[in-house]
Amino acid sequence: MTHTVFIDGAEGTTGLEIADRLEGREEFEIIRLSDAERKDPDCRRTALNFADFAILCLPDEAAVEAVAMLNEDGNTRVIDASSAHRGAPGWTYGFPELVGPQAIVNAKRVANPGCYPTGFLALMAPLIRARLLPRDWPYTVSGVSGYSGGGKGLIKRFEDESDIAYRAYGMSLDHKHLTEMKSKAGLEHNPVFAPAVVPAFRGMIVEVPVHIAAMRNAAKAEKLRAELARYYAEAPLVTVHEDQPDELVLRREQGPSDRLDLWVCSDADEETVRLIARLDNLGKGASGAAVQSLNLMSGSDELAGLRI
Repeated sequence: MTHTVFIDGAEGTTGLEIADRLEGREEFEIIRLSDAERKDPDCRRTALNFADFAILCLPDEAAVEAVAMLNEDGNTRVIDASSAHRGAPGWTYGFPELVGPQAIVNAKRVANPGCYPTGFLALMAPLIRARLLPRDWPYTVSGVSGYSGGGKGLIKRFEDESDIAYRAYGMSLDHKHLTEMKSKAGLEHNPVFAPAVVPAFRGMIVEVPVHIAAMRNAAKAEKLRAELARYYAEAPLVTVHEDQPDELVLRREQGPSDRLDLWVCSDADEETVRLIARLDNLGKGASGAAVQSLNLMSGSDELAGLRI
């Protein structure tokens, strides 16, 4: 059976990467609009309502407008790569490793996780659920990402201003990812979030430092690692590493990946721990996540088209 797919925002970075992952997939027929048609609301509305699946690769406001164009009694199933619907009623959170693949299979509306929340939640949600870390601790999450996650404006800036070595942002401490990280991890407080951008096109490292000795009833590093390994034992895209590497790096030029790698590093006494996730902000953090959901929703192989 062939499914029609409309990528609304197909010319952006996320849309182009999704199209690349769907290239040559006989089970999907991509609906393509000309430049003029993409700017015509009536053409977009027709495409959105004709498609079996619509993937929204748009700014938040435009994603809300696109959903409003859908017929209430229509059959179009939606995957939204923006942050507009991640906590909205009626939307399934598009992280099958956390919500269960069957929840995605049966969903009509799926909201992609954010790239930083993907790393944070992959580490924290299983450990909070298992009560190995407390829900009421004031956690901190830091991370660095390739500049492609900032869209065309930031991509141009990094490519034009070759002397930028590091860009910290989110200084107002009210980043839109905070609500997502708090609610999906089941925390009582927003984490302190310290994101930054480095001069690599893609890739990201997300880290949660934890002072085990200062917490009540927190598990030691080996137990944290064992729980993550148990939790992701059947997750084909997630690897929980047993080693404690001397360093983790991002390369300026590296290929796309839809994998997610996790580490639990600690001092010799296991009193302090660094929970670390490495992923591709354009892969598992965006386009790969959308295609993984599309595969599940359409009855395809979950890993088809993914970069693994």
